Amino acid sequence: MLGKLNFYVTRVSVFLIPVALIVGMAGFDDGAALFYPPSQNLEIRTWYDLDAVRNNLAGNHTLMNDIDSTTPGYWELASLIADQGKGWQPIGFVQVIFWDDPCGGGGSREDWYGLNGTFNGQGYEIRDLFINRPFERDVGLFGVVNEGGVIKDISAVNVTVVGENHVAGLVGRNRGIVSNSYSSGNVTGEQWGAGGLVGTMESSRGAVSNSYSTCNVIGSSAIGGLVGWNDQGTVSNSYSTGSVTGDLGVGGLVGINGRGTVSNSFWDVQTSGQTRSAGGTGKTTAKMQDITTFSGAGWSIIGVPNPGIRNSSYIWNIADGQTYPFLSWEPVS
Repeated sequence: MLGKLNFYVTRVSVFLIPVALIVGMAGFDDGAALFYPPSQNLEIRTWYDLDAVRNNLAGNHTLMNDIDSTTPGYWELASLIADQGKGWQPIGFVQVIFWDDPCGGGGSREDWYGLNGTFNGQGYEIRDLFINRPFERDVGLFGVVNEGGVIKDISAVNVTVVGENHVAGLVGRNRGIVSNSYSSGNVTGEQWGAGGLVGTMESSRGAVSNSYSTCNVIGSSAIGGLVGWNDQGTVSNSYSTGSVTGDLGVGGLVGINGRGTVSNSFWDVQTSGQTRSAGGTGKTTAKMQDITTFSGAGWSIIGVPNPGIRNSSYIWNIADGQTYPFLSWEPVS
């Protein structure tokens, strides 16, 4: 990776190559957690504030308002001209450390430098995100969410995201918790693991719940409307409606499911163009706009007379027969 990320990788690599052996011998499963610096708890009002999260990965951060193309910092950090046309630099990354053993062996490890604290969107939107990094992995608004990381009550709206592996509108690679969130726009994964909301879930602690995506997703392998590759994570009470196109392991909701679980979740077989998924249940558009589809699956959902009304006593609202389910905190458009 180039730019600011290259600086971090170089700095971290030099420090960790000798230390990785010590951490490995000590028996730690997640050496990266040892190197989180003291972190501030940030209030996010501008793109500059959001950018500062990458230096405060262990903090508990709060979005205070919508941010979009008119918010300070957009053109420098998240637009099509930012970082020489690469746009937003995803928050967090995974660094692979290699070492040689003088006795003839060697080894490698992955150190995860992702969100390890909390990002609370408070029901606000992050709009107009642009990322064009076709030769990079861990690509999304957040590149990596580590074990212990939580993202909730946030939407990534009108995103344009292009990456190589582990690519999504919200989180490229997830070991934490994503809940009560959604994404819309377009996602392209050049190789492996692309999803509308999360690209790859790689840990038994990784979870997506009460979330959805309307992103159109295009890629090669492990391509899903919501999650591309669910290795060991959990998907529950979620859905997707965007079109999904790929070559291998393509699914309306989940592209490939390894040892993960998918429960009480759905995708639209008509709008996605996919009749299969590695988990979830496919429904017609009419059934996806029928409250009984979701109430019958145990969702916290209530019907409202029209899309302009909210009932916050439930996680989900739906204008029965008119709309897909929407989160009760969503703004009225």
